[in-house]
Amino acid sequence: MSSMHDSASLASGIDFAHLAARIRQWGKELGFSAVGIADTDLTAAEAGLTAWLAAGMHGEMDYMARHGTLRARPAELVPGTLRVISVRMDYLPASARDPQAVLADPQCGYVSRYALGRDYHKVLRSRLQRLARLIAQEAGRFSYRVFTDSAPVMEVELARKAGLGWRGKHTLLLSRNGGSWFFLGEIFTDLPLPVDPPTTDHCGSCRACMEVCPTGAIVAPYVVDARRCISYLTIEHKGAIPEALRPRMGNRIYGCDDCQLTCPWNRFATPSRDADFQVRNGLDGAALTSLFAWSAAEFETRLAGSAIRRIGHERWLRNIAVALGNAPMTPAVVSALRSRAHDPSPLVREHVVWALRRHGL
Repeated sequence: MSSMHDSASLASGIDFAHLAARIRQWGKELGFSAVGIADTDLTAAEAGLTAWLAAGMHGEMDYMARHGTLRARPAELVPGTLRVISVRMDYLPASARDPQAVLADPQCGYVSRYALGRDYHKVLRSRLQRLARLIAQEAGRFSYRVFTDSAPVMEVELARKAGLGWRGKHTLLLSRNGGSWFFLGEIFTDLPLPVDPPTTDHCGSCRACMEVCPTGAIVAPYVVDARRCISYLTIEHKGAIPEALRPRMGNRIYGCDDCQLTCPWNRFATPSRDADFQVRNGLDGAALTSLFAWSAAEFETRLAGSAIRRIGHERWLRNIAVALGNAPMTPAVVSALRSRAHDPSPLVREHVVWALRRHGL
C-alpha cells in the first residue's frame, strides 16, 4: 500500500471524461484486463458486512472486526477520496497442470491457482503505482492511495460498483468475459472522475458453487462462513484445524478453488501468460511426501516471493499432515508422517498423530 500523497490544487480545465478513458487505456497497457471507476458510497453493503461480523463468520480474522464499518466507508479510510479506480488482473496460469486432475490424485498437494506464482500483492501494487504515476503526468499532482488486498477495503463491492462484474453466490466477483480467476486492486483518489454503471447479476438459479463446497462453507447465497472455508482454515486459521472438517479437506494444502472450478462462467476465463503468475516449484501438483520433507530453511528459500510464505513452515506442515491423513496408506505416506512424529511443534505433532490414526496406526 502506498502512502497518501499530499493534496494539491488540481490544474484547471482537466477533461475528466478524457482522463478516465486514458486511465482505462493505460491500465490495459499495464496488463490489467479491465478498469472501472466507482464512487465511495457503500451504504447498501454495510448492513450485510455488519451482520456477517456480528454472526462471527469472520472467525479469527480479528482485523475485519477491528476495522468494522471503516471497510464500507472509503472516504473515512482515506479522507478526501471521491472515486475508486478498480482494476482486474487475470492470474490463471496458462501452463499449470489441470486442477481437477490434481484434486483427483490424493498423493499430490493442491495449491490454490492464485498462489502458484509470484505474490500477487507485489505484482499489483507495482503496476497500480505505475498507473498512478501516469495519471499524475497527465493531471498534475493529486491525492491517491493504492490497495491490493492490503487494508480494510471492500474490493468486490467496489469492483461491482465500477462495472467490472457482479458478486457471485460464492461472494467472489464474476465477469461474463473473465469468470473469476482474477485479482482486484484499487486506487483511491480525489479526482472527480465520471463513474461507470454496475453490471447486472447473471447467476440466476445456479447453485453449483454452494453444492460443490467440500465443507458447506457457503451457508446461503452470497454468505460464506469463513470458519468452515478451506481457504480460511489453511491460510488464516492459526491453530488446530477442527477434526470434523479435516477429512473434507482432501489434498487441499493451501486454499481451495472448488467453487471457482465448478462455476459455469469460468468457461470464459482467460488464462494468464504473465510470467509472474506461472508455476514455481512445481506446486501445481507436487507429491505430498516431498513437500512434507521441506525443512524450515527450504520452505523460506523455495517460497521467497510467494504468497504461501506468509503462513509459515508450521502451518504448511499442519496442512500437509491433514492431506497425508486423507491420502491412501502407502509406505511412503506412513514414512513421511512418522518422520515428523516428534516435530518440535505441538501443532504439527497433533495433526501427524491424527493422520497416523486415520491410517490405523
